[in-house]
Amino acid sequence: MHSSRRGHRAEPRTRRILFGGGALAIAGAATVAVSLASAGQYSGAAAGADHAVFVQGNELDGNTIHAFARGDDGSLKPAGTYGTGGKGGDQVDAPTDSLASQGSLVYDDASGRLLAVNAGSNTVTSFRVEGQRLEDRQVVASGGEFPASVAVHGKVAYVMNAGGEGSVQGFRITGEGLEPLKASHRSLGLDNEEIPRFDTSPGEVEFTPDGRNLVVTTKGNNTVEVFPMKRDGLPAVPEPVVNDSAGGVPFAISFDRSGKRMLVAEAEKSTVTTYQVKRDGRLKVLQEPLANGQETLCWLERAGNYFYGGNTGNSTVTGYRMDEHGTLSLTNGVGIATPPSAKSQGVIDLAVTEDEKFVYVQNAVSGTVDGFRVEADGALTKVTTAEGLPAFDESGMEGIAAV
Repeated sequence: MHSSRRGHRAEPRTRRILFGGGALAIAGAATVAVSLASAGQYSGAAAGADHAVFVQGNELDGNTIHAFARGDDGSLKPAGTYGTGGKGGDQVDAPTDSLASQGSLVYDDASGRLLAVNAGSNTVTSFRVEGQRLEDRQVVASGGEFPASVAVHGKVAYVMNAGGEGSVQGFRITGEGLEPLKASHRSLGLDNEEIPRFDTSPGEVEFTPDGRNLVVTTKGNNTVEVFPMKRDGLPAVPEPVVNDSAGGVPFAISFDRSGKRMLVAEAEKSTVTTYQVKRDGRLKVLQEPLANGQETLCWLERAGNYFYGGNTGNSTVTGYRMDEHGTLSLTNGVGIATPPSAKSQGVIDLAVTEDEKFVYVQNAVSGTVDGFRVEADGALTKVTTAEGLPAFDESGMEGIAAV
């Protein structure tokens, strides 16, 4: 956002992240789960994160999470760096974003756990969050190659693996972390190498807010694939329901406040299409692709009735407004919610705080995160910049969550 990256609770909430990469040999598939401590039996309630922003470093020699304390004015103060116990990854032919996905770092407020992908070691890490501190690290195998996105609904998480044929793998969220969900693994039927190309890898996995469908975007196939779900958290079908994308290179997924409208950001012409997701996994186009006039729109997050999209091609952020009838439009005529900065280049993932007052944007080339206040008209006013994060070179940071 599924972005902040938050699990859906009773009210619909989006979570989610990109486009880019180089090449790197992935470390052997790790199948060992590492539990540093037990957080106690998961009861659906936890102290959780508070006034925090988490940034995934995605370093190839050892992935890290950079924690920041968030002030009431949106300012960021470093609050520690934590190793995930896995390795970052870098897709082939990715210009600035190594994971080429949205939702690689997800905070689930129901369990108080932060979930991070380790694309270079085929694992997923979970932490228990206390304020801005990360504790009780646990690492599990992702169930596939090059995990790149995570979706959460209730006590279930699904990981999207982008490498090889691509797949989704389900997990139960427990007090000790993630527990593989038997009979949940499903193939996406792709034809990638172990380290995929950014243009042929899937873009994001996300639950519909009611939990009835699991949605995956596939960039190269120009499809939006849907798994109708059963109440027990398992897919109801052996293969996804394949829908042609209304726009080229579908990437990020978001939902409106009601949870009834799904928005998909499309990188080819920087467009957003609005859909209805039917119970059987079929999609109905509610609004044809809306262009923003920018370059390479890949990420999309909601703040109230506004949406913000990251355009990595020209390092801009676009603002969108949805009216009471569900019609999407740009917040201004030029499609830019905030003027780009020379020190903030390589816009990739972005996150919105739970109170929807602030938006945080990763800048891969400059190794910074910009924080913006959301104004009443949807404009963004910069309030902070965090520096010194892993800038894109051989790889770079990818994934951000805000609380």
